[in-house]
Amino acid sequence: MFCADHLPKWNPTNVCSYHLQEAGATPEEELAFALATAIEVLDRVRANPALDAADFPRVVGRISFFVNAGIRFVTEMCKMRAFTELWDEICRTRYGITEARYRRFRYGVQVNSLGLTEQQPENNVYRILLEAMAVVLSKSARARAVQLPAWNEAMGLPREWDQQWSLRLQQILAFETDLLDYGDLFDGSPVVAEKVSALKAAAYAELARIEAMGGAVAAIESGYMKRRLVESNTRRLRAIESGEQMVVGVNAYIDSAPSPLTGEADEAIMTVDPGVEQAQIDALHLWRANRDEAAVVEALSALKAAALSGDNIMPPSIAAAKIGVTTGEWAAALRSVFGEYRAPTGVGAGALAKDRGLAIIQAEISDLAQHLGRRPKFLVGKPGLDGHSNGAEQIATAARDCGFEVVYEGIRLTPARIVNAALEEGVHVIGLSILSGSHTVLVEEVLAQMNKAGIGDVPLVVGGSSRPKMPNA
Repeated sequence: MFCADHLPKWNPTNVCSYHLQEAGATPEEELAFALATAIEVLDRVRANPALDAADFPRVVGRISFFVNAGIRFVTEMCKMRAFTELWDEICRTRYGITEARYRRFRYGVQVNSLGLTEQQPENNVYRILLEAMAVVLSKSARARAVQLPAWNEAMGLPREWDQQWSLRLQQILAFETDLLDYGDLFDGSPVVAEKVSALKAAAYAELARIEAMGGAVAAIESGYMKRRLVESNTRRLRAIESGEQMVVGVNAYIDSAPSPLTGEADEAIMTVDPGVEQAQIDALHLWRANRDEAAVVEALSALKAAALSGDNIMPPSIAAAKIGVTTGEWAAALRSVFGEYRAPTGVGAGALAKDRGLAIIQAEISDLAQHLGRRPKFLVGKPGLDGHSNGAEQIATAARDCGFEVVYEGIRLTPARIVNAALEEGVHVIGLSILSGSHTVLVEEVLAQMNKAGIGDVPLVVGGSSRPKMPNA
């Protein structure tokens, strides 16, 4: 209610289903998992005795969503129509919200990055356009805000011009076309109605399963949601590997003339001056040196006290920000009270593949295991503040299917934690999964700590988007 009363134009709760599709979710899973999360939030808010029941509709009206739009245009457009109808029905039937404005499905969208390809990356422009149109054409389910990736994000960090290219695409859709001038183009279409109905039915069935488990939190803590995502993404990748799912430039139509856009590969993406990191560290130290440290300590103490007592942490958080408390200090204060959650990774089940064309590799791993006296152990590490686990999960799953014993602890690991896990587990090989080349600098630290720990002879494999020059391993 603090935000509803004092920040009426700001949505304090944004349910993000974008990462679900990036992790491999089917449209039905994206619908159900996102809505289950929103239901979990609202159920807990409604149960809070401090909330006046008359104010609850305003709280519902302050929830927004951030979704993903993939390449299957008709399915994605119908998914957004299903989202709007499902949310309206849930708000009416579960929560008794009578005012239409509080039942409105308000969402922003970033179109799919999962489907962007490093091979023939110029094709990504067309993919991005089609995905953007899926959330624009249907007026009754149109996004309130759209953000688009750059054509070369599968290669690395986009340059300013690459970002401008995506912005121009949005501007052309908005100001040159007549897409925004008419009512909903799909109302009355039997094809669309049938697809929307099927998506809603599948989503309601999945919601019922989650409800039977005890809700979204229980489904997350049990590993159910993550396991489903990993399995769905594995099926998607196997379909691409087998050619069942065609990806132009990857497993079909792979012949190409040299691209003038990527002729100099190292110049086709943005590289960051290593000095930027040190400049940011220096600026942080200067900031801390010039603030009232006693006031900072007092503000952090007040924040912890509110968290411990269950009071509203917004007022002490605002006070802390005005004093000069950093985001890291604010988060550390809350971690000291609530702890730090490590989610299930979704890759711990038994081998999924019996027919993946891995028989030869599996036989070799079996021979190696006999030679070693145990199964070879593979550590998959995800260093740095990298929030994308999808590639690492698929590497871990594939290695497990090949016969490796896999150690994977999830994302955002420090080099020290990776090396410590390698020591404790006695691994035979370490794999580091890197996003956009932005964490290659941490490879040097991993290598240094491996040498210091006496395991410098353990092979270290680095993969992902790692175009910047790697240190010598």
